[in-house]
Amino acid sequence: MIIDTHAHLSDERLIGRIDEIVGGLSGEGIESVFEVGFDLQSSRSAIRLSDKYPQIYAIIGSHPHEAKDFNKEIAAEYVRLASLEKVLAIGEIGLDYYYDLSPRSVQKDVFAQQIEIAYEAKLPIVLHVRDAYQDCLDVLTAYKDKLNKGVLMHCYSSSAEMLKRFDKFDCYYALGGAITFKNAKKDDVISAIPEDRLLVETDSPYMTPVPYRGQPNEPKYINYVVDKIASVRGIARERVVEITRQNAKRLFFKYKS
Repeated sequence: MIIDTHAHLSDERLIGRIDEIVGGLSGEGIESVFEVGFDLQSSRSAIRLSDKYPQIYAIIGSHPHEAKDFNKEIAAEYVRLASLEKVLAIGEIGLDYYYDLSPRSVQKDVFAQQIEIAYEAKLPIVLHVRDAYQDCLDVLTAYKDKLNKGVLMHCYSSSAEMLKRFDKFDCYYALGGAITFKNAKKDDVISAIPEDRLLVETDSPYMTPVPYRGQPNEPKYINYVVDKIASVRGIARERVVEITRQNAKRLFFKYKS
């Protein structure tokens, strides 16, 4: 069974069909979906969904776009929520210099604060990084001693060469629908990720894979991601399902028992 390690089912494009989507997971070969927050409100929503549906788990945190609104009260609430049973990680946190919706200095500061929260909560971190890989490496280097519960690069989109630089942090890498795009040219990245560090995701409702690109993404389309990885790596899709499932279990559930 597949684990979708990153989705936003609370999005208005999907929330009205949430019962249908969750009800269909098993039939699509999906064991569970990780609902990811991008601010305090969406993090609370992720927890509510995880409370309602056994197949859903929550990841909480403030996206770099929302860094400008981060404050001590939000940080304190994340600390409290991080202790809940179905909260698996702090994310999606990091740096995004493509849109610069928050000042870069603020993004780096909030990124660091949330690494501290994850460290105190004994949880992994889930990273969103766009056009900011060197600064992300600098922050991770500065806080390397506090990354001992694991790091996941969500929707990894950089090069195979950059991947080697993140390997020193023992990172995991999640691949999604973007690897199916005709102009993606990511076969080298798909091949370069160590087998024991590979995960899959949808980022629903974003990053819809071919042949449904242009429509809202949803967890069932993760099967196209699995198929693409199997094709590029030259292994059976069942093997991709098994290794990504075991990797997700190791990263996210190791510290929850």
